[in-house]
Amino acid sequence: MKLINEIAYVAKQELKVLVRHPKMLLAVLVVAVLPSVYASIYLTSVWDPTSHTNALRVAVVNLDDGVEYKDHMFNIGSQVITRLERSARFGYVTYEHAEDARQDVRMGKVAFALIVPKDFSSNAIPGAMPGGGKLVIYASEGNNYQTAVIAKQFANELGHEVNESLNERRWAMVLTNAAGSQRSVDQLRAGVNSLREGAMELNTGALQAANAGRALSNGSVKLHSGVGQFTDGFKQLSNGLRTLDSKRPRNSDLNALKSGADALAAGHVDLGRGMDELQGGSHKLLEGVMAFKTEADDSLLLPTRVKEGAGQLASGMNQLDDGIRDASEGQKKLSDGANRVAAGVGTLTNGMRSMSGAIRQAVTKLPEDSQLDELDAGSNQLSNGAGALSEGLQKLKTGTQALSGGLDLLAHSLPASIETPEGSPEGLANSVKPIIEVDAVVGNSGSGFAPNVIPAALWLGAGVAAFLIHIRVMPRHAKRFSPPAKFIGKIAMPAIVVLMQALVLGLTVLWGLKVRIFDPAAFALCLTVAGLSFLMIVMLLTRALGDAGKVFAMVFLAVQLSASGGVLPVELSGGLYEIISPWLPMTWVVRAVKAAMFGAYGGAWQSPMLLVTACGLISMLLACWIGRWRYLHPAQMQPAVGL
Repeated sequence: MKLINEIAYVAKQELKVLVRHPKMLLAVLVVAVLPSVYASIYLTSVWDPTSHTNALRVAVVNLDDGVEYKDHMFNIGSQVITRLERSARFGYVTYEHAEDARQDVRMGKVAFALIVPKDFSSNAIPGAMPGGGKLVIYASEGNNYQTAVIAKQFANELGHEVNESLNERRWAMVLTNAAGSQRSVDQLRAGVNSLREGAMELNTGALQAANAGRALSNGSVKLHSGVGQFTDGFKQLSNGLRTLDSKRPRNSDLNALKSGADALAAGHVDLGRGMDELQGGSHKLLEGVMAFKTEADDSLLLPTRVKEGAGQLASGMNQLDDGIRDASEGQKKLSDGANRVAAGVGTLTNGMRSMSGAIRQAVTKLPEDSQLDELDAGSNQLSNGAGALSEGLQKLKTGTQALSGGLDLLAHSLPASIETPEGSPEGLANSVKPIIEVDAVVGNSGSGFAPNVIPAALWLGAGVAAFLIHIRVMPRHAKRFSPPAKFIGKIAMPAIVVLMQALVLGLTVLWGLKVRIFDPAAFALCLTVAGLSFLMIVMLLTRALGDAGKVFAMVFLAVQLSASGGVLPVELSGGLYEIISPWLPMTWVVRAVKAAMFGAYGGAWQSPMLLVTACGLISMLLACWIGRWRYLHPAQMQPAVGL
C-alpha cells in the first residue's frame, strides 16, 4: 500500500508540472503522434510501388534490321518494343542511338535501357544455337541498386516472354506445314484410287484379250486341218483337171481366191506388228509399275495397304506380259500358216489355169461339202476371235490411259520434300537470351544500400551532436558579439564531433565493411561536407523551433529517406515524393556518395556536393540571425546530457 501511495504522489507532481506549463501538453501530443507520423512517412513511400512503375523511365533502342525467313518477313525487335509500349509497365522512352541511351543511364536520366541489336531477328528466328538472339539490358548498379535489380528481373521476364512468343509462331508454321502435308496425302489417296480403277479395267481387258487369243488359236488349227484336206484332194485331181479346161472355174473366182489369201496373209502381218507394239507397251508399263512399287516400298508416307496393292499390281502386270508374249508367238505361227496358205492358193490358181482340160475329172476328187463347211466355220471362228481380240485390246488401251493418268496425279501429289524446322532443339527452345550490361558495378546488396544509409547516419549523427549542447544558451559575456561569431562559436564543439563521426564512418566503410571505393578522396570530402551541412540544418531548425526543432529534424530525416530513393527508386514512391526529391539535401548527398563510391553518374560528384554545400551555408547564415539567445553566467551553464 505504501508503494502505491508513493507512485501516485510522484505521478501527481508530474501532472501538476504539465498543468502549470500548457506548452508541455502540446509537446506530449507531438510525442504521442510522432511514431505514427514516422511510420506513415515510411509506409506511404513503399505502399504500392507496382502501381507507379509507369513513372520509371526506361530507354528503348530498336536497331533490328529484320530477316526474311521461309518467304516471310520478321522484325522481332519492333514487335517486342510495340508489346512493351502497349503494356505500359514502365515509362518507355524511344532512342535512335544506343550510346545516347547508355549515356542517359549513366547520368541517371533513365532507370535502365533495352537495346535490340541489328542482327537480333536473324539470330533469333532460325534458332541455330541457344541464346543466339541477344537482348541487351544496360543498367547502373551504382546509380540505384534496386533499379538494377528491377532491370535484371525485367530482362529474365522479357527473355521468357519473347521465347514463348517465338515458340508459338514456330508451332504455327509447323501446324501449317502439317496441314499442307495432309492435303498432299489426300491428293495421293485420290491418285491411288484412280490407279486402282485403271488397273481393274486393264485386268478385264487383258482377260478378254487372252480369251480371244485362245479362240483365235483354236480356229487357226481347224483352218489348217481343212486346208490340208483341200490340198490333198486337189493333188489327186491334178491329172483329171487337164481334160476339164473348158469347164474350169472363172478366172475372176480364182483371182478373188488369191486376193483373199493375200489379204489374209497381209492382215496377219499387220496383226503381228500390233502384237509387237502391244508387247513393247506392256514392257514399259511393267517397268513403270515396278518403279512405282520400289518407290512405294521406300516411302514412309504411304500406308501398308498401298504398298501391298502395288505389289499385286506388279504381279498382275508380269502375268499380262507373259500372256501377251504367248499370244505373240501364236500369232507368228498363224502368220506363217497364212503365208503358206497364200502361197498354196497362188499355186492352186496357177494350176487351175493350166488344168483347163481336166476339171471334169477333178470333180470326183473334190472335198466333201461337210469339209468345206468345216473350213468356213473355222474361218468364221477365226474372224470372231480377231474381233474379240480387238475389243479386248481397246479396253486394254483405255485402262492403260487411266493408269497413266492416275500415275501422273500420284506423281504431282507427292511432295518434293518435307519441310522440317531448322536449327537445334536447344536453340529453338531458347533462341533469345538477355544480356545484362552493368555500369558502376556494386559488389553486393549491402554495398548497394550503403549510399542511402550513410547520409541517414550522418544526419542522425548531426542530430545527436546537437543534443550535446544547449543550442539557445550563450555566455553572458558574448551578448555583445556579432551573430556569426556567436553561432560559429556555439557549433564549434558539435562540428568537431561531426568531423569525428565522418572519419569513423569512412574508416568503417573502407576497412570494417571492406567496401571498394571508386574515389576515396571524393568520398571523404562528401562525408565531411554532408555531415557539416546536416549539422547546419539541424542547428537552424533548433534555433527557429527550440527543442521541437530537434524532433522535427528526425521527422525530416524520414521524409528525406523516403524521397531520396533510400528504400525504392523515388519514381515508385508516388507523385509527392518524386516532386520534393530534387529539393531535399539528402537526395544530392546520396547522388554524390554514389558517384564517389561506385563511379555512378559518370563519377560527377562535384555538382551535387556544391548544392549540399550551398544548402549548409544558407542554413548557417539563417541560423545566425533566426531565434533568440538565452544568456547565462558561465557558472550556470550545464551540459545538455545528464550522465
